[in-house]
Amino acid sequence: MGLAGRPHTVISLRPGTAVRFSTNLYHRTWHVLSDQHGARVLARLLWGLSYQSRPGTIVVIDREFVTTTPFDGDPADPIVLVPAWDTPFTGRHARALKARLPLSSAPEGTVRWRTHGLDEALTAPRAWFREHEDRDDPLRGRVENLNGLVVLRVHTPHEMREWAVLSGMLNPHNKYGTDHSYLGEGMCFYASGEVQVFRDFRRDVSVARRARADVLDGLEAPVHPDVLRPLVWDRADRLKR
Repeated sequence: MGLAGRPHTVISLRPGTAVRFSTNLYHRTWHVLSDQHGARVLARLLWGLSYQSRPGTIVVIDREFVTTTPFDGDPADPIVLVPAWDTPFTGRHARALKARLPLSSAPEGTVRWRTHGLDEALTAPRAWFREHEDRDDPLRGRVENLNGLVVLRVHTPHEMREWAVLSGMLNPHNKYGTDHSYLGEGMCFYASGEVQVFRDFRRDVSVARRARADVLDGLEAPVHPDVLRPLVWDRADRLKR
């Protein structure tokens, strides 16, 4: 499709793929939220794109695969993976892409997504990072929101593979039921992005959605989101108990 006057190849997940993501902003950091399966799908998208990118190529995780947040039922934004080394992506591009969403259910073709080497990297991620540390790259990617799209903008193929391993190594099957990795540079002590996974992601999404509906049904007038969210959290806690 044409975006900001230039042709782009927009790649998306195959319709019906059994994966869900959500997004939110917390502590100045944009979060990509999912379960372990979702994090590994994200890892494969990043790893494959690091090798297969061509100028004008982006990957979009569209509305079919984006659900409300597992905390308070807030709506989430579509996700865009951008290989910044060969594909510029500005606010103008984001506006043009957002206007074309949701993507057509009749794509022009399919891509064989190759992720050779990722499984081996994920069997021993710490060893992979030691072996592939890049001390010569001063650029670091960022995660930001552009016109209602959460954009993972990665500066080099090597950095994109780092982000893939950071996502794919996450395991929420611990006593906390969650795990996370930071992505990119941010301001002060905060990273600009984070991938966070939850053991009960889909259950938490369902509970938060029901809690939000219960709270809204009991309100006599609209309230500010900062007032609404604590009410939803409290209701969700009671539903879980």
